Parts: sequence; structure tokens; C-alpha cells
Amino acid sequence: MNLKSTFLSILSITALLTGCVTTQPEITNNNFNSTLWVQTAAEYEANAIQAYNSAESNIDVALRDKSWTAALEQGSNYSLKPPAIILDIDETVLDNSQYQAQLVLDNEQFNPETWDDWIAMESAPAVPGAVDFINSMENLQVDVIYITNRECMARTVGGPECPQEEDTIDNLLKVGIVDVDPEQIFLKGEQPDWTSEKQTRREVVASNHRIIMLFGDDLGDFLPDVKDDITPEERSELVEEYSEHWGRKWFIFGNPTYGSWESILSGPKSEYFRGLE
Repeated sequence: MNLKSTFLSILSITALLTGCVTTQPEITNNNFNSTLWVQTAAEYEANAIQAYNSAESNIDVALRDKSWTAALEQGSNYSLKPPAIILDIDETVLDNSQYQAQLVLDNEQFNPETWDDWIAMESAPAVPGAVDFINSMENLQVDVIYITNRECMARTVGGPECPQEEDTIDNLLKVGIVDVDPEQIFLKGEQPDWTSEKQTRREVVASNHRIIMLFGDDLGDFLPDVKDDITPEERSELVEEYSEHWGRKWFIFGNPTYGSWESILSGPKSEYFRGLE
């Protein structure tokens, strides 16, 4: 990928496929329709705004009810701890569909190096509704915590230990979030036991906060260590088990482009299609 080039919108691909230019590439990347939906569908925007509006409508009761917690890791004696919300970053606060679009254009898959290059650009726009909601939490003195699988890894010897952290903070500030500092961001690998699962980091936050809401685009943003060997049916059962949390304490965002929903599928994905029976 040429870093001097702009990460193009998926709309560029649409123009190519509809004959707006003479050369029409063969688009074989499975993420084409998924990325197109994120970048063009009013339904995507409405879904995100709906999630943040629902959270806003529940915030007063969450603050008043000292027994209210959204974290299964909360433990006991939390009622007097300061309130906090935990948000994932990618596809929850920041929209990385331009990166996904570039992968489609290049017919490539996710690569840690190109992902790091994208983060360094600090160019991801905000997910609809995120900025206003997060700024309103700051005004209510609710601590905003970000648990992300962006990584703590140095790009060069002698460089910043966690350049992705600095780039992420700058990106969040650029989209209009008024206050972000490193203490709010918990990156993968920042501590030896902080792996891609997020339970360990939620436990750290829960030790000194009452966690009142969780936001994310993956079941792992809400549930402890959702393992790779879990089946789609078992994932659905977990959703049903915690049905009273969704839209009150847990707020999930649609992400058809990637996630654990895809990584747990084994064998040809056509095996999971359901037709008329």
C-alpha cells in the first residue's frame, strides 16, 4: 500500500463497477458489500445514533441507582466508587471503513503493518453519535475509559513505547472529543497479561470504578473471554442470557466487516447459510 495515497472511499469502487471509468477491476474481496453498507447506508448511521441516544436516556437512572453496574467483573462494595463507562474504540467511537475500503481496492486482507500505518494517519472519522455522547459524559463527571485492541508496540528503536496510543489520542481529539489522556486508554499489550481478551482490563477498571455502561461492536466487549471454540449457537445463547442488558447497560454496534463473529466460523462459510426449509 502506498502511504502517500489517500485511503479511498468504497464509493470509488462503486464508480468503477458502474462503468464511470473505462478500466473495471475484478473485485473479489468479500468485504465489498459490508464496507459499502458502513460507508453509505443511512441505516448504519441510524443504528449508531440509536445506541448512543438509548444510553443517554438511561444515564440518569444509572447514576442514581448505586447498585447499578454493567460489568460482570464488578465484584462487591462498588456502590460508592466513581461512575465510569467503558468504550471500545474501533467501529464504536472511530470508523475505520476507509482502511477496510483500501483493503478491498487492493484485494488484500488485514495486515498489522498497514493497520499501524492507518492508525498513524490519525484520520478515522467518528462513529455517528459518539462525540456528543462522550462529551456529555465528561460534563456529568462520568469517567470515560477506552479498552481497545490497538496495540502497545514501538515502531522504531528509541521511539515512543506506545505510538498507537499517541496517534489514537490525537485522532479522538481531532474528531471533537474534548478531553483524552493516556490514563483513559487501555491498550492490548500495555501490561504483560493484557491480551486481546478484555476481561482482565475490565477487572482493573472495576477495581476503582462503578462501571455503569459498556459499548462495543463485539461480544468480547461485554462478556468474559468469549473463546474461539464457541459456536454461533452458543453465542446466541449468551445474547439471550443477558437480554436485559442490551439497550440499558450494554450498547452494541453493527460491524459486518470483521470480528469474532467471523473468526469462530470453521470450514466453508457457505455451510452456515440457511435457506428455505
